[in-house]
Amino acid sequence: MDDIFHPDFTTDPYWWEAAAPTTEGSQPPPEETDVAIVGSGYTGLTAAIELADRGHRVTVLEARDFGYGASTRNGGHASSGFNLGKASSSAKPSPLVKHLGLEHYNRLLGESVDSLLELEAVIEREAIDCDYQRSGRFAVAYTPTHFKQLVNKMTALDPDGSGGYRLVPRERQRDEIGSDFYHGGIVVERSGRLHPALYHRGLLHACQRRGVSLSARTPVTAIAADGTGFRVRTPTAELRANEVLLATNAYSQEPSPWLRRRVIPLASCMIATEELDPEVIRRLNPNRRTINDTKRILSYFRISPDGKRLLYGGRESFFTTDPRQSGRLLYARMTSVYPQLAGVRITHSWSGLVAMSFDHLPHMGTHDGIHYCAGCNGSGVAMMSYLGRRVGRKIAGDSTPSAYDGLPFPTRPTYTGTPWFLPAVGGYYRAMDRLDRWRT
Repeated sequence: MDDIFHPDFTTDPYWWEAAAPTTEGSQPPPEETDVAIVGSGYTGLTAAIELADRGHRVTVLEARDFGYGASTRNGGHASSGFNLGKASSSAKPSPLVKHLGLEHYNRLLGESVDSLLELEAVIEREAIDCDYQRSGRFAVAYTPTHFKQLVNKMTALDPDGSGGYRLVPRERQRDEIGSDFYHGGIVVERSGRLHPALYHRGLLHACQRRGVSLSARTPVTAIAADGTGFRVRTPTAELRANEVLLATNAYSQEPSPWLRRRVIPLASCMIATEELDPEVIRRLNPNRRTINDTKRILSYFRISPDGKRLLYGGRESFFTTDPRQSGRLLYARMTSVYPQLAGVRITHSWSGLVAMSFDHLPHMGTHDGIHYCAGCNGSGVAMMSYLGRRVGRKIAGDSTPSAYDGLPFPTRPTYTGTPWFLPAVGGYYRAMDRLDRWRT
């Protein structure tokens, strides 16, 4: 199956062609800072912008090059955080409503909507050229039963028809996708797409304009309380900070075993096809929406910003694996959805780590005086940017509460940050997906 690889095949993310990881603007960390931020992804950079705008001295410490992690490896799908659904006192309560209560649940929903609006506002304010479009998303049903579940979900999400959700039955799905593999779906208008690496580069430049101290290739090895502040240690230096924010998400290793026990790093893989004929592109995705399916081992895909390639992703391997192997697996999945792409070659195959949480919720809060944001659960472009801004405002003294702040952040006995259980979970999910399909 090696003939699927283009002669120019690379294991670098497609996005890096426009904005590769960089050490641009890097400098040694200062001896003192008001706020030390560990991690230079969306969360860390948006928090730094908020803090700098409020007059704080901010230092961002990155273990590798700026943009090495998930912020430049994801699919560039921008949605309202995650789909909680709209609860009502008359509806059958979901487990999340039972756990949090109706009022808190709906506050989370409101902030998830705000996350997309704030993403759009930041892109406009900072003039970030990242091909952002509010293109909408098409969630496609893997089976007829999944379609019925989507109908029920839409009824809960948009009972009066004002929320921007639209049902698409199977007989009309070719208006949205050039495939008969699925069984209808829902269009979610309140969703968008962007170039994730250019968005990240725009945030990095916004930090540079504000005089944020940026230190690449500076891993943090320990954080120790020191009076009213902290000592932040790296292999080559130590700095004192009044406040510390951990913004490492799925790349959480040192220096917080507590946070590491609460985040499940899960690999998500992507491929990019060679350039395709414009008419083929038009038929694959007539409205240029982002698309995701309802499988447990989900797929997500879209057209590239230049309109010339299909970018296809999925949780094909829960662990980071050989990009050629994951590329072969994704290619087989892609051509099962789009048989017309058989014979098309792929130019890129790569993976990145998604931060899952045991309760499937994003989290922000404070532990032992150290702030954290973590748990994007695969929907991090808008939500982790949003939580970065919220925690930045909180550190700066803004008392406006967030519904995400201080949520119980569960772990499991014996879990230390190495997800040894993922092969079994993946095998179970794959078996359930096959069973669902067989039942149709």
